[in-house]
Amino acid sequence: MSEFTVGDTDFLLDGRPVRLLSGAVHYFRVPEEHWGHRLAMLRAMGLNCVETYVPWNLHEPRPGEFREVGQLGRFLDAAREAGLWAIVRPGPYICAEWENGGLPHWVTGQLRTRDERFLEPVERWFRHLLGEVVPRQIDRGGPVIMVQVENEYGSYGTDQVYLGRLVDLLRAEGVTVPLFTADGPEDHMLTGGSVPGLLATATFGSRAREAFDVLRRHRPTGPLMCMEWWCGWFTHWDGEPAARDAEDAAGSLREILECGASVNLYMAHGGTNFAGWAGANRGGGVLHDGPLFPDVTSYDYDAPIDEIGRPTDKFWRFREILAEYADGPLPDVPPPPASLGEASPAELTAWAPLDEVLEARGGPAVESPMPPTFEELDVDRGLVRYSVEIPGPREPYPLLARGLRDLAVVYVDGERAGVLTEEEPQLKEPVAGPARVELWVESLGRANYGPRLGEPKGITGGVLHERAFVQGVRARGLRLDALDDVDGVPLRELSGEGAPGLYRGVFEVRGAGDAYLALPGWTRGFVWVNGCNLGRYWSVGPQDALYVPGPVLREGGNDVWVLEFETAGDALVLRRP
Repeated sequence: MSEFTVGDTDFLLDGRPVRLLSGAVHYFRVPEEHWGHRLAMLRAMGLNCVETYVPWNLHEPRPGEFREVGQLGRFLDAAREAGLWAIVRPGPYICAEWENGGLPHWVTGQLRTRDERFLEPVERWFRHLLGEVVPRQIDRGGPVIMVQVENEYGSYGTDQVYLGRLVDLLRAEGVTVPLFTADGPEDHMLTGGSVPGLLATATFGSRAREAFDVLRRHRPTGPLMCMEWWCGWFTHWDGEPAARDAEDAAGSLREILECGASVNLYMAHGGTNFAGWAGANRGGGVLHDGPLFPDVTSYDYDAPIDEIGRPTDKFWRFREILAEYADGPLPDVPPPPASLGEASPAELTAWAPLDEVLEARGGPAVESPMPPTFEELDVDRGLVRYSVEIPGPREPYPLLARGLRDLAVVYVDGERAGVLTEEEPQLKEPVAGPARVELWVESLGRANYGPRLGEPKGITGGVLHERAFVQGVRARGLRLDALDDVDGVPLRELSGEGAPGLYRGVFEVRGAGDAYLALPGWTRGFVWVNGCNLGRYWSVGPQDALYVPGPVLREGGNDVWVLEFETAGDALVLRRP
């Protein structure tokens, strides 16, 4: 068995110095059928290691209910078969532009601290998860060479007791490979996030020499490594697509390697935020306490391997540089997976109004004096219908959804009255009483970074008519995963009015393969193809089509379901990449 250790200046494999040339690929953002191809692309680029986060909320959607944890083990096996080492970053917090930074919506207590209300479920989760990691460590014949403790903790807190508890838990559950931390190259981040006796690594996108100088002040010995070198960036809805010049990125990579350091390309291949798992960021400068900026469904990240696995200009520039550090000739670049042959435009065949979808697949109805949050209704991704009765007679007064997170479509006596947002939570037109008001509130993604991590969703401050609370709120939630199987949703003939609801259509496909789905004329919602939730679409852009993995499609007829929250279109176009 091999032994991987941390020396005074180098990583050591069986006592020999090695440099880690790693790339981030998140198994949960890539169809399992494509793992082999993406890992082969890493080898062809000149990398010897793959890094992945582990999203707790994906695998434990409800307390004690574990789903598909074995995906991680299968991914690590695929890495070993591809000839790559593996770095595992289990969190429990991961950031990753992922819903709530990977923390489940049901976790309580003071997040990311020694608070036992938080640590108890963390310990249960780790004991379950580490069964996939421990047997696959390098000293047992597997690919795992390092495991991270928390993630960029120094930009969040200073609870060294909490970090120590995580270290003890990892060791007690059998992790024998080196543990490490990763933080920004700033004094306050490294003092808050690093752990005495563990390797400290840095995260940055440029100015490597300056970053490593700061790291050396905190860790005079040990290998230098950039655990996240941001060769691209993520994109927000209603924003500009992220892009980084390939030559600029290549120069930054060369600088890291000239420092004698190891590196992890974040991202080597980004993939896709399927099923509404995209997170969000808060603006407001360094405090991250401003407006919400939800992330798009694509996690292409302007990475060297694009969303559907093709090499970009960055790939070729990085390959040239990394070839200089390889032990021999690099493997050939594998051909891409098959692309779509032909597909007919989707024929819409039936639909169900949003109210009837909620009745068929929603959670239990709740009545309370004030609006319950999404968390109280056990809604992680999806929407909640809040209903209130404004008594009367009353003069027209402003209607306000106080503490709205994130977006609400409002109906007054069955007629659409407007759309509210966190920044504009008051209806433009006043409402007279008596009136029946419905607010369909949608979460656009929980913040994945900053002090507002874990904030509740929904109407968090009450419904106000003038200055008075409207009480006696009826609420019912619809989780997205409740629509992965649409049996039981009653369908009817199309209305032709473009009303919100669940629409069914059919594609005819010849030559199944990777494709993109465009929805011209549709406003905002989610799409399922043959039961696979492709993620959120939104007419504000900049993303204008959703990636459809080839393994999802089949020859002949393919079912497509669209859950539209505002105004439906009539066209669904499946096209080649």
